[in-house]
Amino acid sequence: MLKIKNLHANIGEKEILRGIDLEIRAGETHAIMGPNGSGKSTLSAVLTGNPLYTVTEGEAWFNGKNLLEMKPEDRAREGIFLSFQYPVEIPGVSMTNFMRAAVNAKREYQGLEPLNASEFLKLMREKRKMVELDSKLANRSVNEGFSGGEKKRNEIFQMAMLEPKLSILDETDSGLDVDAMRIVADGVNRMHTPDTSVIVITHYERLLEMIRPDVVHVLYQGRIVRTGGPELAKEIESKGYDWIKASVHEQ
Repeated sequence: MLKIKNLHANIGEKEILRGIDLEIRAGETHAIMGPNGSGKSTLSAVLTGNPLYTVTEGEAWFNGKNLLEMKPEDRAREGIFLSFQYPVEIPGVSMTNFMRAAVNAKREYQGLEPLNASEFLKLMREKRKMVELDSKLANRSVNEGFSGGEKKRNEIFQMAMLEPKLSILDETDSGLDVDAMRIVADGVNRMHTPDTSVIVITHYERLLEMIRPDVVHVLYQGRIVRTGGPELAKEIESKGYDWIKASVHEQ
């Protein structure tokens, strides 16, 4: 599904990614961990086409298509979804209108007929129940006045509505209490299929106890320096990142 080879990226003159190699197959869940400043959020921004970042070297392919040649909106229509670390508020734009426009834009890209009002509202009710999103929140402006947990839950609702092929969760657990984290994790797990993949970017192992990854990667100084199974996340939880930093500097 996703193949990344020797990916380098800058923000301004500063190099952040320094040679990322990563392959994710359909149906897999990958976790990316690492200390602050290691390049985790930069990787998600580059994959989704954030214009603040410049790719200087390397390749990224998504389902056989050159991801780096696509506009950000086409990457989304192809099926890449990003759950932001800090979701933005969009005052004056209702969730209903926002999601109907997004869903029908994707359907148009796929050559499908747009959903009419009745079909859309039925879909919205089904997906809202999946992530336990209060109907009052769904009828408000996008994220306006939402708590941190409500914003994250709302993003998982958007993910459910758009049914992406690859979902990137950028520190979705940041600021969540245990109950909100469980609801988010349950929503992600319910949506997971053999044809969809997930990248979970996190500092903490606790989310990975709820969203069980197939593979865990450790990103440090713009490179993936360790790859393993779920046990790697437990080792990081118990030891921290210092042992990884020390082993990298010894090489």
